Amino acid sequence: MMTSRERILAALDFRETDRVPCDLDAMGSTGISAFAYPELVRALGLPPRKTRIYDTWQMIAVVDRDVLDALECDCICVNGDVSANVLYEPEKWHPYDFNGRLDALVPDPSAFRVLPDGTVEQRATSFSSITLMPPDAYVFSEEHGGQAFNLSGECVKEDLDRLRERLQAEAVTPEQVRQTADYCRRAKEAGGDRAVLFNGVSAMLGYRGGLANFSMLCLTEPEYVYALHTILTDAALRKAEALIPAVAPHVDIVLLNSDDQGTQCSTILPPEVYRELFTPFYRRLNDRIHALAPQLKTFYHSCGAIYPLLEAVIDGGFDILNPVQWTAGGHSAAEWKRAAANRLVLWGGGVDTQTVLPGGSAAEVERQAAEMVRTFSPGGGYVFTAIHNIMAEIAPEKVIAMYRSARSVPTGRLHGSATVC
Repeated sequence: MMTSRERILAALDFRETDRVPCDLDAMGSTGISAFAYPELVRALGLPPRKTRIYDTWQMIAVVDRDVLDALECDCICVNGDVSANVLYEPEKWHPYDFNGRLDALVPDPSAFRVLPDGTVEQRATSFSSITLMPPDAYVFSEEHGGQAFNLSGECVKEDLDRLRERLQAEAVTPEQVRQTADYCRRAKEAGGDRAVLFNGVSAMLGYRGGLANFSMLCLTEPEYVYALHTILTDAALRKAEALIPAVAPHVDIVLLNSDDQGTQCSTILPPEVYRELFTPFYRRLNDRIHALAPQLKTFYHSCGAIYPLLEAVIDGGFDILNPVQWTAGGHSAAEWKRAAANRLVLWGGGVDTQTVLPGGSAAEVERQAAEMVRTFSPGGGYVFTAIHNIMAEIAPEKVIAMYRSARSVPTGRLHGSATVC
């Protein structure tokens, strides 16, 4: 039997595994709602605990080591030197009661306050605006990245000289490099034999100033966007040069960007615009990381109907794509597998989180999980997880059934499945 890390690494190298590798909470789109997490813990028969919430915008729980063990998940996450799901650090977590709906632990309780109507307001440091969670909601929301967009007005642009100066001043220090490397080392040890995904080097391309604003800039002022992406990529390269050699002995995968490029039915930008304004910059960053640490795999997240962008993502040098939303855009899971086979690892696509997981029975969830493993896993190059985060009202029995079903499907290493060509 393979260890968890061996299983992940084999899949990333397009080799067959003893069973499909599984993920829960390796990054911010493969997790579970903080509202659903206590019920999952209970259903697994594990001791109750306060839920840690590391992504307080999406309200995503930190998945503890014993839950990963119970579901037999194979990967852990390390977010810079800030948090890792297998490290329990009481000094970093503080209690906050979300208006009687959820008593949890958060990094900064002072970011929240309850309004008279029961809405919880969050002043998040990572966003430029206030976000709100109404009494009947389970996530915080903001309109277009906190920025109203008027089609009759001008697009908002950053002062590129000031941005360049600020990013140069924020260069990683030797002490930060040492702390981050040590943090990754401790997380790897605490995670046992699991693979480690590191989220600490990102170019942060796209969406600056809000989705609508930035998309319009790509279409109307591509020269500005090209200059902006040059500055952001240069900063990411400086960070990679400092961090990657230090963390490489302790991690296996590097998350480089999350820049959702799809809607339910199409790409947001025309593929040729994406290829011009994104692909060259990702290629620079991927090539440098692969030169610094050839064993590392790079991870790209983009929701939506991005099947038409697969070639541009591959040409950008990425090794892994998430969340594999084959349910959007009219291309089947089999088409995604054929397009990616032996070139791009598919991480996700396991169960439809918009229809089957919330609306189907546990048996229907089991059937779709098994079907997706049979579709995606032949020939390696696949890690199972739901298409996106497991949301608040999902019964824990469905979550358990989903992972149990995925793990039970025979795979090629022991059962001789055919490689997809």
